[in-house]
Amino acid sequence: MRRLSGPRLARLPAVLVLAVAVGCSSTDAPAKVPVPGPPAEEAALCRALDKELPKTVAGHDRSDPEPGSELTAGWGDAAIVLRCGVPRPGRMSDPQAEAVDVDGVNWLLEERDSGPRFTTTYRKTYVEVTLDERFMHDIGPLADLAAPVADTVPPSL
Repeated sequence: MRRLSGPRLARLPAVLVLAVAVGCSSTDAPAKVPVPGPPAEEAALCRALDKELPKTVAGHDRSDPEPGSELTAGWGDAAIVLRCGVPRPGRMSDPQAEAVDVDGVNWLLEERDSGPRFTTTYRKTYVEVTLDERFMHDIGPLADLAAPVADTVPPSL
C-alpha cells in the first residue's frame, strides 16, 4: 500500500472539499438567464411589467433567475422564465409560424425539446416566456401572465 505524503497529501483536502461541494451543490440555486438590453423606452415598460407580475404562476412560486434584474423573472425553479425587452425573434417573419391568443395577448410559439418558448407579438417591446418540458402542451402559465403584459406593455398596432 502506498502512503500519501508531502505535496500530494496537502492537495488531498482541497480535492475532498471540491468533491463534497460539487456533490452537495443545491439544485435550488436560481437559474441563470441572459438579461436583455432593450432601449431605455422599452426597459421602462419592462420595469412596469415587473411590478405587476404575479407571485405565483401555474401554481409555482416566484423564484427569479440570476443575475437579478427587473427585465427577468422566474417561477418554480426555472420551470417558467420571463425575459422582457428581448430582440424580435426571426420566426416572427415566418408566415408558417404558430401563434396563440391568451386573454387578448398574442404569442408566437416556438417548440423546443426543452419546452416551448412564447414571445409576444404586436407589443411595444417583446416579452419572452420559456416553459420547461412539464409545459410541453400547456399554455396555462400564459393565462397568469397575460393581464400584467396587457396592462403594462401597450400594443404596437
